[in-house]
Amino acid sequence: MVDLLTTVLALAVALSLLVAVHELGHFLVARWCGVKVLRYSIGFGKPLWQRRFGADRTEFTIATIPLGGYVKMLDEREGEVAEAELHRAFNHQTVGKRSAIVVAGPLFNFLFAILAYWLMFVLGVSGIRPLLGDIEPGTVAYASGLRDGQEIVAVNDEKTPTWQAVIEAVMPQLMLGGDVELTVSEGGLSSKKTLSADAFDSGLSTDELVEQLGLKLYRPAIAPIIDKILPGSVAEQAGLRSGDRVAQAAGEATEEWDEVVKIISEHPGKALLLQIVRDGHSFEIEVRPEPTATPQGTVGRIGASVLLDESLFESMQAVQQYPVGTALIAAWDKTWEISGLTLKMIGEMVRGRASVENLSGPIGIAQYAKSSAVAGLDQFLKFLGLISVSLGVLNLLPIPVLDGGHLLFFGIEAARGRPVSEQTEALGQRIGLALILALMFLAVYNDLVRLAG
Repeated sequence: MVDLLTTVLALAVALSLLVAVHELGHFLVARWCGVKVLRYSIGFGKPLWQRRFGADRTEFTIATIPLGGYVKMLDEREGEVAEAELHRAFNHQTVGKRSAIVVAGPLFNFLFAILAYWLMFVLGVSGIRPLLGDIEPGTVAYASGLRDGQEIVAVNDEKTPTWQAVIEAVMPQLMLGGDVELTVSEGGLSSKKTLSADAFDSGLSTDELVEQLGLKLYRPAIAPIIDKILPGSVAEQAGLRSGDRVAQAAGEATEEWDEVVKIISEHPGKALLLQIVRDGHSFEIEVRPEPTATPQGTVGRIGASVLLDESLFESMQAVQQYPVGTALIAAWDKTWEISGLTLKMIGEMVRGRASVENLSGPIGIAQYAKSSAVAGLDQFLKFLGLISVSLGVLNLLPIPVLDGGHLLFFGIEAARGRPVSEQTEALGQRIGLALILALMFLAVYNDLVRLAG
């Protein structure tokens, strides 16, 4: 129950913030252009909070469903307008002013992403050093010359101090069919290794690409000794204690904690026997791992953490952090990079060269929101930046009902000297709405497939 509430709260906060930023762009530029704003709403449905402010008595609303928002402006197409206020109606503005008002929403999303990434880089992104381990023969990584013990210090000449930075640089590039050059360090010597996109089948999903790539992080061996147990968890109810060693799980000997986690994960909701060694005595305890939804599917968890040797991991820690000025440049580059990758990914999906299984809907976004919020401020800022860029790019696509669709109609109007007919615009709106609904259906379907494992 707590997990669900955390997920819902994280999603509501993230979406409300990003919607507020997007609509703020429309609102501010509309006011700057002299257009009267009637309502500024965050969310849809029944209002939770409403107030009127300013000389125009603009209504500010927070509604129950935070899956969008809108700015309602004075417009003859939506109601009667007094003759004295015609000059303040949206439809009476020049094409340039209307375009500026429309494009301001996505623009504010990009500016917010830069701010989020800047703050993230200033605070620093904690992570694990990208040391390689368990590179198996037959994988693309092995064929590229990557071996256990090497450290990836740069991807395409961009420094990668953490493992997460490596994955974020490598995966999108390969999914879009581009080769990736890795700079690896071993024994004080540096060398270049190339991951060729030709080694992958087109249209792979992220999980399939990761498996074929074979790029794995070095993990020091950790003894399967329990440290902390969450109150009310499956582990506590079963009678497990701090200091217990898990000698076997489901009849399999366990020498490392990762082996215990793997077996527990594979048994969501199913009875599982653990052989426990406590104070020199061995006995069995039955647990029934709690099914937990993750972006990779449903897994089992019992609410127990492993006893760690802190000194073992100190040398593995790394931080990606920049001074204020450098962080701003890095944030700009990050926003530009994510924008380009998003556009390329959409293009590859349309052409059938990238898997549509990579689409995530509201369920997947909610899970990412929750996991990033729990992981820390740096990860939540990264999540906000990514979603804000995605909103900006998607809203600029030339699809009616989106901001890009309005810009398309304005471009046609500028070229032909008169606006498109109401019938043409209405038809475009219906087609655009059908496309968006189809895309949402596919994204939700992908979410449900992931939840089902």
